[in-house]
Amino acid sequence: MKLTREGDSHEIDAEVISRDSSTIRVRIGGREVIAEFSPNADGGGILALGGQRYQIFGARRKESIFVSVGPASFEFRPAEAAARRRARGLAAAEITAPMPGKVLKVLVRDGDLVEAGQALVVIEAMKMETTLAAESAALVKHVRVEEGQTVDHGAVLIELSPPPPASSGRESGPLES
Repeated sequence: MKLTREGDSHEIDAEVISRDSSTIRVRIGGREVIAEFSPNADGGGILALGGQRYQIFGARRKESIFVSVGPASFEFRPAEAAARRRARGLAAAEITAPMPGKVLKVLVRDGDLVEAGQALVVIEAMKMETTLAAESAALVKHVRVEEGQTVDHGAVLIELSPPPPASSGRESGPLES
C-alpha cells in the first residue's frame, strides 16, 4: 500500500507483514518495524515502538485515515494505485473491529458476492450490537472469525476483494467453480 500525508506529495510504501492481538509488523519504505499496540475503547491506544510509548488515536473516514500521535495529527490517503483499485469497485479491502467485542453473527461466507451496504458481521461491545457492512460491492475473499469469538480493536474480521468484472454486485451467494 502507498500512503501520502495530506499536503505532501511524498509517497510512503507501507505493508502490514503480520498482526496479532497486540503486535504488528510493518515494512515501511523497506525497513521492518515491530510495535506493540494496546487499544482502548475510544479507538485509540498506546503504541510501544523503539522503547518509547505513544498515546495514539486513529479513525478511518471514507478515503482518509486520521492519526493523532501525541500533539501531532496526520491525515493519510491511499496513493493513486490504491485509488484506482477502489474505482474498480472496492472501497475497503478489510472489515475490521471498531472496538474490542464478541462476534455475534457472521452473515457471509468465503466466495459470497456482496453489495454496498450489505450487512456482513454483527459484533457486541459494551452491551451494544454493531452491524458492520460492505462499503461497496465486493467478493468475500476470507472470513477470519466465527460466531462467539472475542476480537480486539482493529482485528481483521473479513477480507474482501473487488467483484468480478461481469458482476453487478447484486447477487449474493457462494461462487461456483
